[in-house]
Amino acid sequence: MLRHAARRLASRAAVAPTARRALATAEVPAEAAEDSTFVEAWKKVAPNLEPPKTPISLMQPRPPTPAAIPTKLTVNFVLPYKSEIANKEVDMVIVPATTGQMGVLPGHVATIAELKPGVLSVHEGNDVTKYFVSSGFAFVHANSIADIVAVEAVPVDQIDPALVQKGLADFTAKLGSASTDLEKAEAQIGVDVHSALNAALTS
Repeated sequence: MLRHAARRLASRAAVAPTARRALATAEVPAEAAEDSTFVEAWKKVAPNLEPPKTPISLMQPRPPTPAAIPTKLTVNFVLPYKSEIANKEVDMVIVPATTGQMGVLPGHVATIAELKPGVLSVHEGNDVTKYFVSSGFAFVHANSIADIVAVEAVPVDQIDPALVQKGLADFTAKLGSASTDLEKAEAQIGVDVHSALNAALTS
């Protein structure tokens, strides 16, 4: 019985690397990005109105995974109402993941990262463009494409430091005087966001 079980384990071990290689090299067909489910649901509710754009409708079709690691990272950065960066080749992006700042280079392993309030920086040679994002997700694909979806974003150089300081002071005062769990939670969110904004301006 033990010999029979050992043979089974050995055969599985031999098959596993092959299966992993097949999964790693499998290419997803490049199809047009279309949120058909949302469009169908919208037409049922409001047949006389054109459906609004969604982040997925702003993204370009994904090309197959190349055999060699590209020299550039292709970035798509979209908001619910517009495309901020579309199919742009850059050297690196750094995203404010909930687990910490995450740098993404060409050839990065496929990853999904949740974003927290912080700075998203796009690096092209010596040029660095910084955005403050409120929240969202970063989808890093095996073909050196990064799709970044944020709820809200603004270039860091357009942030007013005086308004940030005022907001931080106001929410800190609200947190100190909050009497209910809801008031404390709302004030804490305000403190966290304005603290991140302040850090973005001073970094």
